[in-house]
Amino acid sequence: MSESNAVVVAGAGLAGLVAARHLAEGGAEVTVYERRREVGGRVRTRREDGFTLDRGFQVLFTGYPAVQRELDVDALDLRGFLPGAVICSANEGTRSVLSDPLRDPRALVESVFNREVTTTDKLRTLALRQDLAGRDESWFFAGHDTSIREYLREWGFSEKYVENFVAPFYGGITLDRSLATSKHVFAYTFRALSDGRIGVPSEGMGAIPEQLRASAEAAGATVVTSEGVEGVDPADGATAGVTVETTDRAVEADAAVVATDPKTARDLTDVAAIPTEGLPSTTQYYRLPATTPVETGKKILLNSDDGSPNVVVPLTDVAPAYAPDGEQLLCATFLGYDARFRDTDDLAADTREALDAWYPERSFGRLEPIHTDRIEFAQFAQPPGVHESLPGARDPEGSVYLAGDYTEWSSIQGAMESGRTAARAVLSDL
Repeated sequence: MSESNAVVVAGAGLAGLVAARHLAEGGAEVTVYERRREVGGRVRTRREDGFTLDRGFQVLFTGYPAVQRELDVDALDLRGFLPGAVICSANEGTRSVLSDPLRDPRALVESVFNREVTTTDKLRTLALRQDLAGRDESWFFAGHDTSIREYLREWGFSEKYVENFVAPFYGGITLDRSLATSKHVFAYTFRALSDGRIGVPSEGMGAIPEQLRASAEAAGATVVTSEGVEGVDPADGATAGVTVETTDRAVEADAAVVATDPKTARDLTDVAAIPTEGLPSTTQYYRLPATTPVETGKKILLNSDDGSPNVVVPLTDVAPAYAPDGEQLLCATFLGYDARFRDTDDLAADTREALDAWYPERSFGRLEPIHTDRIEFAQFAQPPGVHESLPGARDPEGSVYLAGDYTEWSSIQGAMESGRTAARAVLSDL
């Protein structure tokens, strides 16, 4: 590829930034246009009154291959959750720890004597872990597909285990507590959880795209913010160039990579296979005086009663820098469309009620909501079979390419992998 080849990347989310880096390293003259003032797309962080507030509750899976390849995880100063979770029931008035004894030996006794999960289910979990650990990367997202719930039935897990642990835990990952999501998502994330850690950077999830931006710029890419792409017009012929219309100018380039959100990408490229049915998520953040500690052993709290909220996360139990001295930061995630329209105080009341039931020895009257993220499109819907119908990097006409998790699967892994795939396609074709 000639060094004179110019490539425009529309969107500075994870996919766009990874694509820009690989394109620049391959010799392209790369310019990224992002309509927002900050990079990151769906992965962003804001700061308010000394609190670090990510855009919805998100975590980084270090077991993802793309994370290991594209990021310097050590430089992110990751604050890690310990494996497993605390299963909480207001109906029963109980809290019980379920962990991975192989990776969290300190929780071995609690996990072994956890009465919410049978010994058979615990043994099946270890067998499933061993099975998935031996699978080749090509096995995932290929072949027979079914729902997570049906996949677990095929493995013989009890309904109690599925409802008390898997439904709230994977409801948080897939935003679908009914477990109607593709089993491929479950299998891939289950293996990633077994292979690595999950956590948040000490400076917030926004540190991830900032590092990717620095890597892209170090490779020679230019990142322009507060200037979005409004049109992408390929010339006739497969490699005859493209005209990119931004909010400020018209840019002639040899190729363009569209790495925007799914709805914008479909508008820009007319690729009908781009999924635009999104799942919503509502996350509410709270401040709580440090004098009322919420001790979880660096684990998330799962609501096993199929109630509201789905999970509660004492973030400063893991990442103390997320809150100023003397304060704790907690967040709660609410699933479904209705939560987006509920009053802030109503959501907070649900969280207080849950915590009061789970920790009857404490009072949470001073739990104060400080921010609510109502995200209409947190990830695209992933029912069984959807991944076979997703578009590829080369699906748009002419010298236009796609990069986004909607070409892989909805995750940080999918976004980063799609950026590298798109860059390889551009470099190969040019």
